[in-house]
Amino acid sequence: MLALVQLLIKYALFEPFLKTTELTITLNGFGFGLLLLSTLCIAAAGNIINDIYDVETDLVNRPSKVIIGKRLSEKTAYTLYIIFNVIGVLLGFYLSNLVGRSGFFAIFVIISALLYVYASYLKRMLLLGNIVISILVGLSLLIVGIFELIPAITAQNQVTQLTFFKILFDYALFAFLINLVREIIKDLEDIDGDYKMGMHTLPIAIGRERTSQVVFFLILLPLFGSIYYVGNYLLNYELFIGYFAVMVVVPLIYISIKSFNAKTKKQYHHISNMLKLVMLFGVLSLLLYPIVLK
Repeated sequence: MLALVQLLIKYALFEPFLKTTELTITLNGFGFGLLLLSTLCIAAAGNIINDIYDVETDLVNRPSKVIIGKRLSEKTAYTLYIIFNVIGVLLGFYLSNLVGRSGFFAIFVIISALLYVYASYLKRMLLLGNIVISILVGLSLLIVGIFELIPAITAQNQVTQLTFFKILFDYALFAFLINLVREIIKDLEDIDGDYKMGMHTLPIAIGRERTSQVVFFLILLPLFGSIYYVGNYLLNYELFIGYFAVMVVVPLIYISIKSFNAKTKKQYHHISNMLKLVMLFGVLSLLLYPIVLK
């Protein structure tokens, strides 16, 4: 999904409007490929280090999906973690200099460091880990705009560049909110293993029932946010209205109802999968921009 969303931003949101607007982008196909590969490598490294630190909890929560210690030794996993991190960060260093903004290199270092700190420490803290990882999910969208739009800003195209960056920011905010809800749902799903490991997640702190109520109210944010976004910016485009209503708004209403009454691990897992689908459908709406905004 990370690769898909970055490809859609590049080829559905940016490229189709280069000739019809004053939009200017920085990266050619090669440069964008480096950005995509860099973010995927750092994300892969983050997944690996998370699996390493989660072995004991996963043995309780999802024993059939444990990889470290079964199909892959911990030593090999650490080696892969280092390799993917080094590749991702070095590509980020090269790319930052390629666009003439060497300071952008810090973004890759910070993301890599935060993924390690999240896996080793933050995820055990009340809400902080959920918020940090959700910010990083939103940043995975914004980073395309940071490298494509910011280096190419001029006095002539500033308004256009900022308009497209704002569209991207709205999608990043949507991704942040959906992922935040999903992280809390996953904590509900994994409460047994997390409790055994002494973690201080929201369900452990306030209980399943209250956390389900928190989830219900949190889902209202992307729900009403989507309605506001379409009503404020896309009200004249029936295709957008129909798409968001069917593929985003209705599923979010369904999820909110399900989350309010959810009690079993199976129900939480279903809600988590539904949230992934909503994230996917939200991202796929980028395909509508070159069709509608001709």
